[in-house]
Amino acid sequence: MLTKTLIYIAGPTGVGKTKTSIALAKAFNTEIISCDSRQFYKEMKIGSAIPTNEELSAVKHHFIQSKSIIDSYTVADFEKEAIETIENIFKEKNIIIMVGGSGMYADAVMFGMDKFPEITQDTRDQLLVFYETHGLKGLHELLREKDPKYYTQVDINNPARLLRSLEVSIASNKPYSSFLGQEREPRSFISKMIILHCPRISLYEKINNRVDQMIESGLENEARSLIPFKKNSALRTIGYKELFSYFNKDCTLDEAVKEIKKNTRRFAKRQITWFKKYDNALCFPANTPINEIYELLKSK
Repeated sequence: MLTKTLIYIAGPTGVGKTKTSIALAKAFNTEIISCDSRQFYKEMKIGSAIPTNEELSAVKHHFIQSKSIIDSYTVADFEKEAIETIENIFKEKNIIIMVGGSGMYADAVMFGMDKFPEITQDTRDQLLVFYETHGLKGLHELLREKDPKYYTQVDINNPARLLRSLEVSIASNKPYSSFLGQEREPRSFISKMIILHCPRISLYEKINNRVDQMIESGLENEARSLIPFKKNSALRTIGYKELFSYFNKDCTLDEAVKEIKKNTRRFAKRQITWFKKYDNALCFPANTPINEIYELLKSK
């Protein structure tokens, strides 16, 4: 019996993961699991760079625009739903493709998650108010107090990570770091990882061009329509938060677009750092012919 295999295609934003994932899914006659946390939300079509209608119709995709920004949807929720979907697909397929640059969500599927206590909405709301009134610096000081160990490890410029660790610390009255490294439930499949890469200058050019295309496609109007929901966690993300600043007259449109490009480039750098931890991954230049990747995967 063939081993059930999940092939995860990783890489920084803009490197060409979508194209590669579709070509491989067609070659293996299988389906795609998206683990891009921004593409879950149906209201964020332009800013999350979802695949085109043509690409979506070429191969069956899961978890693309399947949620609303008003929904509470955590990485734990995704892990549960993704594993259920994967197990169902494996009833008919031996290989599944997973794609997306959200490394934490990918890890949850491939390796499982540490178990954390339930977080009440009241705790989340109180922390959001604290963040709005005290800013990023306030989160730094609070986390340093609640969990000095994790404070030295976390990306302190990522408010979502800071808020999550503080939610757990406050709800449990224990440091967030004390929940890390627990024994995890084994998977019924194996995972293979492919990392796409390209020269940094080329990647940054692709990112800048993509942002320009988003603006031309109507990202400003999309963001404007979401102003009533701008405090939702899904919208505290690149491409929207900068435009909200523009709508608030804190900057010009040109300045907002420059910030989107700059923040996207920084995000890509963080993704590259994250993916370096996958020691057993197969690394390919983004322009590698798909048949070469396919043949190597088949041989393994």
